[in-house]
Amino acid sequence: MSTDSDHTHPIPPAFQEYDTQKLRQSPAFGHGKHGIADLVVGREDDKPTRLLSDFLRVPYHLSGTLDSDPVDELITVCLQDPTGAITQGDRHSLTVTARPDAHAHITNQSASKVQTMKASYAHLEATLIAESGAYLEYLPEPTILNEDARCLQTTTVEMAPDATVIVGDVFVPDGLSAHEPFSFDHYHSRTDARVEQRLICADAVNLQPAQRDPRNLATIGEYTVIGTLYVFSPSADVEAIAEMVHQRLTDHEGAAGVSTLRDEAGITVRVLGDRSTDVTAAIEAAWDETRRELLGVGAPLGDR
Repeated sequence: MSTDSDHTHPIPPAFQEYDTQKLRQSPAFGHGKHGIADLVVGREDDKPTRLLSDFLRVPYHLSGTLDSDPVDELITVCLQDPTGAITQGDRHSLTVTARPDAHAHITNQSASKVQTMKASYAHLEATLIAESGAYLEYLPEPTILNEDARCLQTTTVEMAPDATVIVGDVFVPDGLSAHEPFSFDHYHSRTDARVEQRLICADAVNLQPAQRDPRNLATIGEYTVIGTLYVFSPSADVEAIAEMVHQRLTDHEGAAGVSTLRDEAGITVRVLGDRSTDVTAAIEAAWDETRRELLGVGAPLGDR
C-alpha cells in the first residue's frame, strides 16, 4: 500500500489517484517541495529541556528555541516556512522525539495556507514520539484551504504510558480569496495515537464538498470552522480534565463537546464555529485548562 514515508499513515485511495496526475512545475518531492523537520528534545535531571538535534530541509527553517514559557523546564520550538504557502505536490514531514522527562511545545510561525491546485495534492505529516515522563505539545497555527485545494493531513502519536502528548488543529475552509466556503476539492485529516503499540485514538475528518456538502446536521451543520484538541495522558485524572474543560467551554460561541478516550487514556475536544478567531480561542481555552490540571500552570496565551 502506498505511503509517503516509512512511518506515515497509508495514503487514502483518492489521494493515490491524485498522485498520478503530472505536475508541470517541480514534481512532488522535488526541490523545495519535500520539507523535512526531524527534532529531538531531551532533559537531564532537573535542568531545562534542550534541543539535542535537528535536521531540516527547505521549506522548514528554525532559528533556535525559546525559553519564555511559564513552565521553567519547557522549551518552545517555532518552525518557520519562508515560502508562505502550501502548493500542489508539496510533501512536508515533521518528526519530534521527546526523550524521557523532556517538556516541549512545538508550533509554527503562521497559518498553513493551502493554495488552489490543478493536479496532485499536498501532504502535511507529523509524527510525535513521547518517551517515559515526557510532556509534548504540538499546536500549529490554523490550516486554511483555498478554492480547489487538496490537502492530506496525518498525525501519528507514539507514547509511553506515563507520557503526555497534546495536539491541536484548526481547519478554516474559506481560504483567502473571494470565493464561497467549502469550495476546496478534498480535505482529509487523520490522527492516530498509540500507547506502547496499543491504539487509543483513531480520528478522521474527510470532506469532499463536491460529493457531499459538509453543512448538514450529520457533519458540521451551520458552522464553517472546525477545531480539535487531543489530550493523550493515560496516567492523568482524565475525568477531572474532561469536566474542567467542559465547564470552561460552556460560554463558547458556537458548539463544543468533550469526550474521553478508551481506557481513560485522554480526551478529545471538538469545536465548531463561524470564525477562526472564536474556534482558536476555544481550543486555547481547553489547552489552558488542561495545562492547569497537568502542570499546575496555565498556557502562555498572551504570547501567541
